[in-house]
Amino acid sequence: MPSDYRLSRPLAARMAGTLVLAVGVVAVICSLGAALLDWPEWLVVLALLLVAAGGALAAVLLLRRARVVRLDETGYVVRWVRGTGVARGRWKDVEDVVATDVGGERCVVLRRRDGSTTTIPVGILDRPAEAFVQDLQQHLNRGHGYRPLR
Repeated sequence: MPSDYRLSRPLAARMAGTLVLAVGVVAVICSLGAALLDWPEWLVVLALLLVAAGGALAAVLLLRRARVVRLDETGYVVRWVRGTGVARGRWKDVEDVVATDVGGERCVVLRRRDGSTTTIPVGILDRPAEAFVQDLQQHLNRGHGYRPLR
């Protein structure tokens, strides 16, 4: 059974805020272009509408659909995280998992058999770190064929 982890709401809201700021900067540039360079009004309106629609679409995608980590039966996929290392892998390639701090952020590091790593900052996820780590351990154990003792 796959598990999906999305961006935490505060982080997604902060990213959407940055996006709104960028849309505002483009609106100011279009307004200055219209005033100083005599751009046609229809061109300015069209540019503003396109930028606003693109910004709204990106904000919705950030807030609703931005899946950061997916764990399934065969492996994992990490997206939207800079410096993650190997973003996609199979459980069979993972040697062990360690918890550490990277740049002041709590992270889970998947150490792979070939010496590479996958780093996942748990603070950006929409669920508590403990729940993520437990789910990760269960997927890893199943991926290696381990079964709980009875």
